[in-house]
Amino acid sequence: MPTYDYVCDACQHTFEQFQSFRAAELTKCPKCGEEKLRRLFGTGAAIIFKGTGFYETDYRSESYKQAEKADSGTSKPTESKPTESKPAESKPSTPPATGGSPPPSSKPAS
Repeated sequence: MPTYDYVCDACQHTFEQFQSFRAAELTKCPKCGEEKLRRLFGTGAAIIFKGTGFYETDYRSESYKQAEKADSGTSKPTESKPTESKPAESKPSTPPATGGSPPPSSKPAS
C-alpha cells in the first residue's frame, strides 16, 4: 500500500496518509476540518525484487563465474604497478620539403 501526501488549501497543513490503491481520496482536513484537501503527486516508492531468479544474469554464483573465466581464457584485470620507461632518444628531424620540383622517381626513364 502506498503512502500519499496531502495538503489542505485552507490551513496549509501537510501530512502523509498510508492508503490502499482502492481507497477514496481524503477530502476533510484532520487539523481544521475544512473540505479543502488535495492529494499531491509524489515520487512514490520503487518496487524492489528480492530473491533469486528475476534476471538470470544478475546474481551469478561463484562457480559459474569461475567456469566462465576458464572458458574465455581471460582473467579479471588486476591492478599493476606503473613501470618506469626509458626516455625516448631524440632523433634529428629532417626539415620538411618546400615547394620546387617533385622528388626524383625510382622508375627508369624509357
